[in-house]
Amino acid sequence: MDTHNSSLIQTLRCHAASLLLYQSVLDNEVGQAFLYLLQTLSDSVDQISCLQAYGNYFKALAASHQSWQDYLTTQILHDDNPFSQQVQQTEAVPPALLAAAKQDLQALQKLYQCSSDILSQWVQVATGLHTPLAVWDHQAKERCEVPFHHTENWESLISDLAAYYRKFGTGLFANRALRWQAGRFVGILHPDTIQLDQLVGYELQKETLLKNTEFLLSGYSALHVLLYGSRGSGKSSLVKALLNQYQDRNLRLIEVAKFDLKDLPEIVEKLRSIPQKFIIFVDDLSFEEDDDAFKALKVVLEGNLTARPQNVIVYATSNRRHLIREFFTDRPQARDREEVHAWDTMQEKLSFSDRFGLTLTFEPADQKTYLSMIRHLAAQAGISISQEDLEYRALQWATRHNGRSGRTARQFVNFLKAELDLFSG
Repeated sequence: MDTHNSSLIQTLRCHAASLLLYQSVLDNEVGQAFLYLLQTLSDSVDQISCLQAYGNYFKALAASHQSWQDYLTTQILHDDNPFSQQVQQTEAVPPALLAAAKQDLQALQKLYQCSSDILSQWVQVATGLHTPLAVWDHQAKERCEVPFHHTENWESLISDLAAYYRKFGTGLFANRALRWQAGRFVGILHPDTIQLDQLVGYELQKETLLKNTEFLLSGYSALHVLLYGSRGSGKSSLVKALLNQYQDRNLRLIEVAKFDLKDLPEIVEKLRSIPQKFIIFVDDLSFEEDDDAFKALKVVLEGNLTARPQNVIVYATSNRRHLIREFFTDRPQARDREEVHAWDTMQEKLSFSDRFGLTLTFEPADQKTYLSMIRHLAAQAGISISQEDLEYRALQWATRHNGRSGRTARQFVNFLKAELDLFSG
């Protein structure tokens, strides 16, 4: 390795080491492979080690399905650091924090300019190979929000970057959908793509839920909501469709399983200081007697001495109007050792659903509503058979399967679409 290239490599290592806020951009498999390759080239180690380091770098990039430039800019956009956190809360960022972010962007631009093609050439020279090494270097993608690829001085992008963080969030909460799992948040990479215009019927319930969600997004006191009613009526789909309806308005949907509801007060506290708006989604809610989850949810719904955060609400679905199972043996009986105020206890169980600010009821679909769903979904799917044939088949399907509901309608249309596409010829 000649003196000029050795100097360039050492300068790149210094840029990487000088990062003040964005260290975690390189704290991953690709970043570490990049740094290790620079180290092996700088230290003039043996030929085998250098080739192995390049192989690890190539493999890590290939696994990411991105070029080095795209990977680096993606990491910058998602990085969770004091600057990216604070600009989401306020535009009055301390000068020292702003200066540190600008310095890091300048250093990261130098790393960005070290393409895989340049690294390949350095490795070839260092190892004395006569055959050029393969290069993983996909074409860079243009980012309209933060134009890294066409900006000569990244320091000038600081305002664009701050605007991106405010709009899309950072770190784990850059994910639109998450779940609480094993005591921590986990991003959902492929959330359900259901859209509101795919859901037909229950227009009043839909309109009410949309209004309440607008309250949340606009900073008003939104209400916790219980969606209960017949199975397959689209309660869960309606909640999930909100994520796609408001994807550009900082809404996040967090799925919490019923057996994790005991962690609900902890979850709410973790979300309190996050700038995004959160819907905690609990599907198929019901409780057994003396269930700890019942007590945890009650605290969140009714509050305690801690003020309720304005950015978190609970949307729960259930097939039961009364969420706590009640048996005839629970009814007060005049026998020994019976609770004195048993009726009070029973009323507390029955009224738990009233603790939700809104209760939306989804009654079973009648034939008219069911056929309206069928026609709407069939039109969206591009099914072109006569209306008489479509409705006849749909009613036969409902009779033989799960009755009239939105779920049944979607299952029928999906089956019919596949059948016509595959076997109509």
